[in-house]
Amino acid sequence: MVDQARARRLEKRISAIVASAIEREIKDPGLAGVTIVDAKVTADLHDATVYYTVMGPTLEDEPDLEGAAAALDRAKGVLRTKVGAGTGVRFTPTLTFARDTTSDSVHRMDELLARARAADADVARVRQGATPAGEADPYRLAVAGQSSAEPEGFGDGDRSED
Repeated sequence: MVDQARARRLEKRISAIVASAIEREIKDPGLAGVTIVDAKVTADLHDATVYYTVMGPTLEDEPDLEGAAAALDRAKGVLRTKVGAGTGVRFTPTLTFARDTTSDSVHRMDELLARARAADADVARVRQGATPAGEADPYRLAVAGQSSAEPEGFGDGDRSED
């Protein structure tokens, strides 16, 4: 079993090496909007999954997900060589690239929460002017001399005072 602290250090190092190589050394236009988010290694340290996100040229433009995946696949060998040189481990992990979908999940959850808030606001608006159907609630009526919380025969009303 591999030391978990060593695995975490290796994951951080792989992330840093791949990110700096993409930013400074590899001149592929398909990697222009790629950001390395995280890396995970297997228990035997032989395989590493590198998670990335892709941004469009501007905030309004959609990112080119397929182009980024193809560019990362083309650069996989060079990146593995750089990881091997930068980590100094006996066996350089095989790199697998996976798109990080956390931001998509967050966006979807925000949409669902906004819909739920809108539905709650609609229900509150309808409830505000609503009146009960039928007669008044008989369980909420107070009998003369009693509070509505204590029906007849309950409480300390039938005990004599000491």
